[in-house]
Amino acid sequence: MPPRRKKRSGKSALRCLWGAEGAVNERLIHVAIDYHSLKNRDFPPVRESYEERDTMLYALTLGLGNDPLDAAALPYVYEGAVGGLKVLPTQAVVLGYPGFWAGDKDTGINALKLLHGEQRMQLHAPLPASGKVVGLNRITHLIDKGADRGAIMVTERTLKTEDGVLLATIQQVTFLKGDGGFSALMGGQPSDTPLPSLQPTPEAIAPDFSDTCIVRPEAALLYRLMGDSNPLHADPEVAAKSGFGRPILHGLATFGIAAFAVIRQCQHLVGGPLVSFDVRFSAPVFPGETLLTEIWRVPGKEGEFVLRAKVLERNQLVLTHGRATFALNPT
Repeated sequence: MPPRRKKRSGKSALRCLWGAEGAVNERLIHVAIDYHSLKNRDFPPVRESYEERDTMLYALTLGLGNDPLDAAALPYVYEGAVGGLKVLPTQAVVLGYPGFWAGDKDTGINALKLLHGEQRMQLHAPLPASGKVVGLNRITHLIDKGADRGAIMVTERTLKTEDGVLLATIQQVTFLKGDGGFSALMGGQPSDTPLPSLQPTPEAIAPDFSDTCIVRPEAALLYRLMGDSNPLHADPEVAAKSGFGRPILHGLATFGIAAFAVIRQCQHLVGGPLVSFDVRFSAPVFPGETLLTEIWRVPGKEGEFVLRAKVLERNQLVLTHGRATFALNPT
């Protein structure tokens, strides 16, 4: 029996467009960004309900359960585990999302040249294993890097319970490779101040911890069940048009795998839950590859770690500038 889809209002299809030029409708006509129109774009609230089945499916799409003896993974995929079913904090990124609106013609965005650059997440309260949530989305930053350098867009989502309890704040940084120079158009337009930069990970210091995960060959097909139906992650012909030899894994799946690696290696040292997780995407992952997450303690800052991830088969960094923070266990 196929898994039931989550109930959600508004569009689905969370998109991580790592070079997904061929996956977007090529008939879109590109017009220049109107800063004020785009910055003030209205996003209706996205109301969504999910069940324990959906929570377990999310964890399974990231590879939890590959090893049936992994005690760290079991509570996220088995409701009978001691303490009940747990929720991976990164599940917040697939909840309350408004869909791939950047491809709409009225945005002025060149949707053929989008790159998912960074993902930043703060958790304000634990996600329940099932429940109803509301996603409130807005554009917070439009930054012009210049006509030859593109632009940066930052979108923010606050995820709340139906009662208004704030669960998470999620920021997505998107590189608009084809939209640089907008501030010089239409008689001159504003350009926002960038977000504070994520800090690089150490280059010459051996990591304090490492975690290895073999990405399942069907991982991208499974992760599509989270709502991202971008054919770049399923159709070899679409992947080829986008410059890839085969379908790639979703960036947010890599994000989730790396977050669990940090949880598995470090949470027991601190005691409290993961409360923030930020990364920069530097290259795609292909299903079937081996992902190595390298983690360093932050000197003088208990509960804080920096990280990066690379594919062993290609010795290719795929996540950089990573930072994870755990709440300290009260004593």
